[in-house]
Amino acid sequence: MLSKRIQNLSQSATLSLNAKVNELIAKGKDIIAFAAGEPDIDTPDFIKEACIKALKEGKTKYTPSGGILPLRELLSNSINARKRAEYSPSQLTITAGAKMGLFLVFSAILNEGDEVIIPSPYWVTYPEQVKLLGALPVFVDLPEMSGFELIPELILEKITERTKAIVINSPCNPTGAIYSKGSIEKLAEICLSRKIFIISDECYEELYFDGNVPFSPISISKELREITFLVSAFSKSFSMTGWRIGYVASPNSFAKAIENLNAQSISNATSFAQYGALEALKNPLSADFLSSLREIFQKRRDVAFQELSKIGLSVNKPAGAFYILANFRRHLVSLSEEELLNKLLDFGVACVPGSPFGARGLFRLSFCLSEDRIKEGIRRISKAIESISLE
Repeated sequence: MLSKRIQNLSQSATLSLNAKVNELIAKGKDIIAFAAGEPDIDTPDFIKEACIKALKEGKTKYTPSGGILPLRELLSNSINARKRAEYSPSQLTITAGAKMGLFLVFSAILNEGDEVIIPSPYWVTYPEQVKLLGALPVFVDLPEMSGFELIPELILEKITERTKAIVINSPCNPTGAIYSKGSIEKLAEICLSRKIFIISDECYEELYFDGNVPFSPISISKELREITFLVSAFSKSFSMTGWRIGYVASPNSFAKAIENLNAQSISNATSFAQYGALEALKNPLSADFLSSLREIFQKRRDVAFQELSKIGLSVNKPAGAFYILANFRRHLVSLSEEELLNKLLDFGVACVPGSPFGARGLFRLSFCLSEDRIKEGIRRISKAIESISLE
């Protein structure tokens, strides 16, 4: 019999929809999929070539559980330079993607009955991992009218003596919001005074628009870095989703425990993939790739925002990541989210319902598609909406 924890675990809404879409496509149906949470642009050749070179050189064995030293050294230099921090390589653990990094952090700090505050809308994995470890997710609804900005006063209202940590994600999946420096600084004061951990998921840190560079809590002070876990990955920034290379930057007092957890769960991140990540950090071409990626997604963001607004859907313009939330609530008076999802699929377009993100009535669209496909997909959404009004 399955354990109680596993029985209570929900499937991933995004991955399950992707599987359903792929099944329909395999049957010959033309589907424009706004569901995928990964860039449609390939991993840069210079990263792939570095991985191939590592394979040919026999770098196919176990690595240190925390990751190869050159990668940890270069990563610490990069983080310190970009975020005005002071991490040593020993504080970094290379993981099998950011999901694994989050699980290591939650495993290291949570006990049965602890509470973790999660601003909503949120990435679907946060509450599931928290529940899996016997802790309780506590949600704080961020107002849609404010662009889903982080509001520390709302978080303060939910803090109890059992609050162990707060998760922040900026740029955010699914809202695309980038939290302001002032909001993060206020949150930092709250957490410092109450000795509450901050888990900062910065997987989309390189995907920001209009020059709005995200601010990280680790930039504030040494004291704050002692209660903050930085979790990130190469997945989104370098189109390396399938490589499964992420990392955790931990407080000194937790770094060894995180590394030991990594060792006892996966041994180490894939050896040759680590050399691809190393190349991503050191190759001068990376700066041009990141700049180009931001430009491409900003143009797509603008197209998606304009086209959704034209058809009468309420949307906030994302400041980063590659998602936009569209408000379908007035079309759900007579339909459930699942029924609306199926209606959209009937018209050849796939969007992810908002409930798994804590945003019922909103649907997440990923603009990891060409501008033409974005326009055509939103035209199909318009047709689906028209059909609902005629029923």
